[in-house]
Amino acid sequence: MSEQTIDPRNFRRALSQFPTGVTVVTTLDAAGQPIGVTASSFNSVSVDPPLILWSVDKRAFSAEIFRTAAHFAVNVLADDQIPLSNRFAGRGEDKFKDMPWTPGLGGCPVFPGVAALFECRTWNVYDGGDHLIVVGEVAAYTHTCERAPLVFAQGSYAVATTHPALAVA
Repeated sequence: MSEQTIDPRNFRRALSQFPTGVTVVTTLDAAGQPIGVTASSFNSVSVDPPLILWSVDKRAFSAEIFRTAAHFAVNVLADDQIPLSNRFAGRGEDKFKDMPWTPGLGGCPVFPGVAALFECRTWNVYDGGDHLIVVGEVAAYTHTCERAPLVFAQGSYAVATTHPALAVA
């Protein structure tokens, strides 16, 4: 395969072939107000030390807040939390209005009913083209196998299920 001119829209379509989980990443701004954004660009980096990463568009209102935040929380959404994902994917309105949450590490918002939660100290922030790559050291985490994770693939929400070839007869 030779190099090609990259069409941004088509490139995003190609990336959508790779299913991802759906998260809402939260922190507090300098005034102590909660900030959150839906992100599917989340993955593990290291087990020792326990590091994860996610990325945020540099044009996002929250980018500078996350760049300077000492802590953040990654709420891995469960399959019934599409409304939570949609709320934090939007712009403008008070995303936390009438939204139940509790303060986690550093006061970062933690949502009830998530499939997993990673509470992090910011390890480093790197330039990643039009995004910031935020690496966090996991200070605490929880998870449950009783809640299926929400998945995003091919431009829409999905649910991960066991492949039929692995089903027990």
